[in-house]
Amino acid sequence: MAGSTHTVTNQPDPLAGYDVFSADRALVAAVRRHLEPGLHEEALAELSGLGRSAGSAQVQEWGAQANDDPPRLRTHDRYGNRIDEVDFHPAWHRLLGKGVGAGLTSAWNRPGGHVRRAAAFAVWTQVEAGNTCPLSMTHAAVPALRTDPELAAEWEPRLTSAVYDRGLKPVADKAGVLFGMGMTEKQGGSDVRANTTAARPLAQEGTYELTGHKWFCSAPMSDGFLVLAQAPGGLTCFLVPRVLQDGSRNVFLIQRLKDKLGNRSNASAEVEFAGTWARRVGEEGRGVPAIIGMVAATRLDCALGSAGLMRQAVAQAVHHCAQREAFGGKLIDKPLMRNVLADLAVESEAATTLALRLAAACDEDSEQARALLRIAVPAAKYWVTKRCAPLVVEAAECLGGNGYVEESGLPRLVRESPLNSIWEGAGNVQALDVLRALRREPAALDAYLREVGQARGADHRLDAAIKDLLTELADLEGVEARARRLTERLALVLQGSLLVRFAPPEVADAFCAGRLGHDGGAAFGTLPHTLDLASVVERARPAS
Repeated sequence: MAGSTHTVTNQPDPLAGYDVFSADRALVAAVRRHLEPGLHEEALAELSGLGRSAGSAQVQEWGAQANDDPPRLRTHDRYGNRIDEVDFHPAWHRLLGKGVGAGLTSAWNRPGGHVRRAAAFAVWTQVEAGNTCPLSMTHAAVPALRTDPELAAEWEPRLTSAVYDRGLKPVADKAGVLFGMGMTEKQGGSDVRANTTAARPLAQEGTYELTGHKWFCSAPMSDGFLVLAQAPGGLTCFLVPRVLQDGSRNVFLIQRLKDKLGNRSNASAEVEFAGTWARRVGEEGRGVPAIIGMVAATRLDCALGSAGLMRQAVAQAVHHCAQREAFGGKLIDKPLMRNVLADLAVESEAATTLALRLAAACDEDSEQARALLRIAVPAAKYWVTKRCAPLVVEAAECLGGNGYVEESGLPRLVRESPLNSIWEGAGNVQALDVLRALRREPAALDAYLREVGQARGADHRLDAAIKDLLTELADLEGVEARARRLTERLALVLQGSLLVRFAPPEVADAFCAGRLGHDGGAAFGTLPHTLDLASVVERARPAS
C-alpha cells in the first residue's frame, strides 16, 4: 500500500536482474557472425557473464552512485604540499575493476579480440558510460606506443593487463595501468597544429621538458598520458607519466575539473605543465601520424558507446511499454507506439551492426580492411553518435513523465547522449576527415564500395541509394559545404547493406523503407504501417 488513498498498480518492474548481452539479439548475432566458430563458446560465455553483471541490481546501483557522487579535486594536502589528486566514489573503482577484468583494455593480443572487446564495451557502457572513458583511452594507447618498441615493451603488458591497480606508483611497480590523453588547448581545440605547449629537449635522448597546458584532459588519475607539444622539429607526441621512475611525482598541475552536462562520474580536467618530464613517442614533427591509430580506436569507441546507450534506451522503452497499460491495453500493442518502438529498434540495431562490423575489420590483417576503416570509422562516428541524442530523448518520452524523472535512469542517458558526437572530433571534423580520405586514399573508397556491393540486388531501395551515392561522389564541386550530407549517405548506405545481408528481413525492410526509400518521416514513429513492426519490436525486447 502506498498510503490510505490508493494502491500502486500499472507501474512496470525495474529492468534489472537480466543478461544485458544475451538479451540483445542484434549484438549476439554480430558476435557469432564475426568470430571464428571455435571462439564462440568461450566468447559468448565471457560476454554473458559480463551481461549478467551489467544487468544486476548491484552493479546498476554502482553506476548510479558513481554518477551521483562526482569526483573531487584535491590540489594540496593538509600541509600545503601540491598533490593534484582526484577522489572518486568507491563505486567508480569497482566499475573500473570490473571493466579492466572483463578485457576492455586487452583487444590487441587475442584472437577476435576487437570484436569481443567491442561487444563488451557496448554492454558495459549501459551501466555507466563515464568509466568507459579511461578504458577506451587505455585500449587506444597501444597502437600509438607501438611506434616506439622500447616504450611498448615497458607499457603494453600493463595496458592490456586484466588487473586494475589503482594508486599512483612508478610503472615498474604496477600490475596494470590506465592511460589518458591531452591533445587540445584553449586557443586551438580540434586544430591541434595550433598548440603552443613547448617541448625542450633534455640531455637524455628522447626525453623532454614540457611547458604549457591542456584544456581537456580526461581521467587525470591515470598512470600515463599521450600529449601533443611543439618540439624543435614540429608538433610531436609525448608520453607523460604521473609518477617518475624514482617514485617522485611528475609536474602535472590540475587547475580544475570541468562541470559537464553529463559523463559526471568521469573527471575531465584542465592541466598545466611547468617543467614536466616527457618521453618522445615517434619522431619529432610526426605527432599527428603517431597518434592516428589512437584516434581511430577512440572514434570507433564513440560509435560503440553510442550504440550501447541507444540499446539501453530502447530496452528501457520496450520493457516499460510491454508492462504499462493505457487506453484499454498494453502500450506495446498500440499501433502508434509500436511504430515508435520499431523505429527506435531499427536505429539501434543499425548502429550495433555497423560498429561491430568495423570492430571485426580491426581484427582482419589486410589492406582491404584497413582501407575500409579509413573511411568508415569517421563516417560511423559522425552518424551513429548524431543519432544517439534524438533516439534517447524519444525513448525517454515512451515512459511519459516517468522518463523525465531521475530515478528512471533515462535523464542520465539523455545527458550522456550528445557526448560522443563532440569528443574525439565533432561532426564537422569527422565529415572533413571523410573528404580527406576520399581525396588522398582512393583505396578507401574502393574498399567501401566493395563492402556495400556485396548487398547489391537484394533490395531495390538500397540499389537506388548506392546509385545516388555514386552520382554524388562523381561531382565533388563544392563538396566541403555538403560534406555532412555526403558522410551521412555513406553511413546510411553502409548500414543498409549490412542489415540487408545479416539482419532479419523485417528489420532490413524497415530500415530501407525509412532511411533509404524516403518512406519515413523526420521523427521516430513514422515508418510505413504495412511493415512487420511487431516482429521488429519483439526482437528488441529485453528478456528479464
